[in-house]
Amino acid sequence: MELVTHKKFKSDRLMPWGKGTVVTGAKGFVYLCGNTATAADYDPAGKQGGRFAGDAAAQWLEVLGNIKADLEELGTALEHLVKLTFFVRGPFPDGGVLSSANFRLDVLDAFFAEHCPKHCSYNNPPPSEVIGVAALAQADIVIEIVAIAALPD
Repeated sequence: MELVTHKKFKSDRLMPWGKGTVVTGAKGFVYLCGNTATAADYDPAGKQGGRFAGDAAAQWLEVLGNIKADLEELGTALEHLVKLTFFVRGPFPDGGVLSSANFRLDVLDAFFAEHCPKHCSYNNPPPSEVIGVAALAQADIVIEIVAIAALPD
């Protein structure tokens, strides 16, 4: 088996995490890093930039678009997703993550309806977790999504 981790860049700056790891052999997978809707000027080492001044729906669309582009760059596609993990920032008015205005299944479904209908929640979506968190990397980020996809032969 061979593991190759691809570097993550923002505006030609190397980020302190990998974009994803490609596993090849009898079966292969692409493991993406957590995707957020940070701006192109994000410099986590310098603790500056990265703000995303958008509502939850805009952030979900940005993150899903990033995942689609990253998967395609690494040799797979949305149709090969095998798992998603959603980290949703509170508040949780009814005590659960699904009660948060930051959890946007409607946006997820609209994105998949356009780009990969088989993954809509009303079809056959990949397995996933929804995890509620108090904070993410930047104060105004409300969603982070981690994706795993199969690497086709």
